[in-house]
Amino acid sequence: MTSMPQELRPNAWRIIEQLPVPILTMDMSGYLTSWNLAAQALFGYTAQEAIGRHVLFLYAADSAADDPELIELQPGTSGSVMEVWRRKKSGENFKAMLTLSVLHDDTQQPLGLLAQLSEVSQTLPPQDRQKLHSSIIEDSDQGILITDACERIVSVNAAFTTITGYTAQEALGQTADLLRSGVHPADFRAQVRAAMLGSGPWQGEIIGKRKNGELFPQSVSISAVRNDAGQVTHAFSIFSDISILRAAEERMQHLTNFDSLTGLPNRTHFHQVVDVALASARRHDGYGAILALNLRRFHAVNDTFGHEFGDALLRQISQRLREALRDEDVLSRFGGDEFVVALLDVHKREHSGIVAQKLLTALKPVFNIEGVEVHTSASIGISVFPEDGTDVATLLHHADIAVKRLKTEEDSGYLFYSLEMDQKARERWQLEGELRQALADRQLQLHYQPKVSLRSGKIVGAEALIRWRHPTKGMIAPGFFIPVAEETGLILDLGDWVLQEACRQISVWRRSGLEVPLISVNLSARQFDPLLPTRMQAVLEHYQLPAASLQLEITESLLMRGAEAAIQIMNALVAMGLALSMDDFGTGYSSLAYLKKFPINTLKIDRSFVMGIPADQNDCAIARAIVTMAQQLRQEIVAEGIETREQMRFLRALGCDQLQGFLFSPGVDAQAFETMVRTQQRLALD
Repeated sequence: MTSMPQELRPNAWRIIEQLPVPILTMDMSGYLTSWNLAAQALFGYTAQEAIGRHVLFLYAADSAADDPELIELQPGTSGSVMEVWRRKKSGENFKAMLTLSVLHDDTQQPLGLLAQLSEVSQTLPPQDRQKLHSSIIEDSDQGILITDACERIVSVNAAFTTITGYTAQEALGQTADLLRSGVHPADFRAQVRAAMLGSGPWQGEIIGKRKNGELFPQSVSISAVRNDAGQVTHAFSIFSDISILRAAEERMQHLTNFDSLTGLPNRTHFHQVVDVALASARRHDGYGAILALNLRRFHAVNDTFGHEFGDALLRQISQRLREALRDEDVLSRFGGDEFVVALLDVHKREHSGIVAQKLLTALKPVFNIEGVEVHTSASIGISVFPEDGTDVATLLHHADIAVKRLKTEEDSGYLFYSLEMDQKARERWQLEGELRQALADRQLQLHYQPKVSLRSGKIVGAEALIRWRHPTKGMIAPGFFIPVAEETGLILDLGDWVLQEACRQISVWRRSGLEVPLISVNLSARQFDPLLPTRMQAVLEHYQLPAASLQLEITESLLMRGAEAAIQIMNALVAMGLALSMDDFGTGYSSLAYLKKFPINTLKIDRSFVMGIPADQNDCAIARAIVTMAQQLRQEIVAEGIETREQMRFLRALGCDQLQGFLFSPGVDAQAFETMVRTQQRLALD
C-alpha cells in the first residue's frame, strides 16, 4: 500500500493486516490511508473501495456531528477509547468501541491517525433479557394466558383482564374453559388439546365468552413450551378481541349488498339471491317472475322539492311495496326510481300480474312528505321464468324492455314481456345507431311549413320541421325517431343541429335579399336549462342575426319540470329579443295562474282540437275558450293542422290570427319556401 505512513514498516503492516482486530489509518484530514482484512470483514468494503475515501462514509446516520474521531486531538494524546456508531456496506448500523491513536513521524510531528474498532454485542444479560420479555408480555394489547401441564392457568397479562373481564386472581388456577362459549366446531377442543400437548401451533378464529356472559369473536394462537429435555411443561395462548373488525366487515358487507337509502337489497345482492333461487326452481320445475317497477314523475318531484324530499319519498315507497309482498318475495332497489321484485314461487303467469296490481294499489294513497301531499304511480314490466328466460340477466333485460314499452306509451299499469317487444327494442337500438350516423353524414334536413295571416292571407312565418332522408329507408317521419332521440339523449344533438341549421338558412336568405318572415324552432325540454340563453346568444352572434328573426316554440310539458325556474329562463330569452310561442296548447297541465306570468307571445291551438271543428261541439268550445283567453292575455293565436276551409272560416270568425296546415301548404324544403315568399303566394280567404 503506497500511501502507508513511514512508521508502519512493511513487515509490521503485514502483521497488522492479518490481525483479527479491525484496524485502519487515515491522514490528519480524515482520508483513509490503509485498511486491514478484519476491517474489510467488519464493514464489508475491500481495501480498494475504502482507501482514499473520507472516514465519514463509515458513520451511522446523524452520528458525525458529535463523533470524536473528527475532533482534533491534543498533541501527545494517544490511546483514546470511545463508544461510536458505524454503518456497514449493507446499510446496517452497529455500535463499536473505538481506540484512536496519533501517528508521528521521526520529528514527532503528527502524521496521521490509527483506529482500532471492535463491534459491541447487543445481547442482553439473562436477567435483563428476562425482565424485558416480562415487560413485553405485560404491556401487550393482546390477551396472553399461560397454562401448566395440567391445563391450569398460571399466568395472565393485563390485556387478558381488559378483554375478558376476569382479574388475575379470578383466572389463576382455572382452566381455559373459563372463556369457552361452546359455539365451536365439533373437533375444536381436540385440536386445541393437541396444540397444548405439543403437536404444533394452532391458529384460528373462535367465539369467546366474557365474564359478563357476552360472546365475542377472537383471533387465537396456541403453542406449547418445552424444557431442555423436550418435554411440554406449559402452553400459552395469545388472543385478540376482533369485535370491531368483524363489525366493520359486516358494515362493509351490508354496504356492498344493500341500498344505503332504503335498506333493500341492491343489484349485486339481488343477482346472488335470485341466482340461487332460480337454480332450485330449475331442479324442481318451478316458476318465477321478475317485475321491473319504474316510478312515474319521480324526477319532477326531485327537481321541484329537492333530493332530500325525494329520498324521504323513496323510503316511504319502499316500505309500502315491501308490505304488499310476501316474506319470500325479494324487493330490491337498483337506483334512482327503479325497483325490482323477484317472485320466486308462483304457480302460473297470471299470478305475477295479480302481484303487480297489488303493488300499484299500494302506491295509490297519497304520500305525505314534510306536510306536502304527493301522488305517484308506476309502470311495471313483467318477465316470467322459464318461458321468458332462465337466468337473472335475461329476465331482468326482458322485464326492462316491457317497462320501457309501457313508459313510451305514457301509461301506468303493468305489461308482460313478449317477443314482439324484444324485436321492437332491437329496432330502436338500431335506429339510435343510424340516427347518430345521420347526424354525422348530414342525412337530416329542415322543411318549413308556412304560417298564414287570417287577415291578409300572406305568409307571416314558418315552423322549421326536421326531416330524415335515410339512404335506404327513404323519408322517416319525425314521430318515429324523435321519441328515440328523447329517450337516448340524442335530442340535445338534434336540437342543436336544428337551431344551427335554421339560423344558417335564415342568414343565407337574408344575404340574398329575401325578406324572411319569422321562423319558429321547436325546443325540447332537455334543451330548456339555465344555459339556454347563453347558447342562443352564441348562435345568433355566429350567424350575425337579430334576435327578432327567430321564435322559440315550447310545450306545456316542459313547464311541468318547474314553472318558477322556467319563468326565469323565458324572461332571459325575451330580454334578448326572442319571441316565445307555446306549442300544442291544451294538451298539457299548465296552471292558468302560471300562464299569465309566462312571457309568451303566441299560443298554438293543438291540431287535436282543430280536427273536429266545426262539427264537434266540444272541440269548438275548447277552441273558443283558448282564443278568448289568449285575447285577454294579448297573445297571438295560431291554429295548426287546418285542412279544410270550414275549419279556417270557423277559427277566423273566433278571432284566430294565423293558420298553419295542409290547407295552405305542408312543410317544404328551403328552396320551395323561398319561392313561395318571393312570389308572395297567398291563401284565398273567401
